[in-house]
Amino acid sequence: MGRVWTFLTYVHSAAGPTTMLLYPLYASVIAIESPSKLDDEQWLAYWILYSFLTLVEILFQPILEWIPIWYDVKLAFILWLVLPQFRGAAFIYEKFVRDKIIKRYGVISQHVQSVSNSSKKSSSPDSKSKSKNKFVDFISPKKSEREAY
Repeated sequence: MGRVWTFLTYVHSAAGPTTMLLYPLYASVIAIESPSKLDDEQWLAYWILYSFLTLVEILFQPILEWIPIWYDVKLAFILWLVLPQFRGAAFIYEKFVRDKIIKRYGVISQHVQSVSNSSKKSSSPDSKSKSKNKFVDFISPKKSEREAY
């Protein structure tokens, strides 16, 4: 029974960094390279919320040390934020953060459109799509490479 418990402890320790950093990093790179804006929103919202949660943890560390299930609650919350079935990060951004930003700064989309239009003029669409395809090909293995494993 001791070996099983040790194994579960290692899995529990690895679950946090994998869920909070490794998978989101991978998914963020894929989202940048995809043409869809839906996944960009999800992962940008995730990194905003993850940064905020890390800041709160730093500030309240002495208090959080006294809560024995804090790591498990945080892990469950991060899973909800990360998993594509829930899209928790995008949900929180749309329901809470976005409204506050619009109230504080007004309409942001006009500024974003003007910036994106000026960047489109400076680079040709063909060169941009070619560089994205090269990067995606570099990261994701080709079918023949996957079959070799």
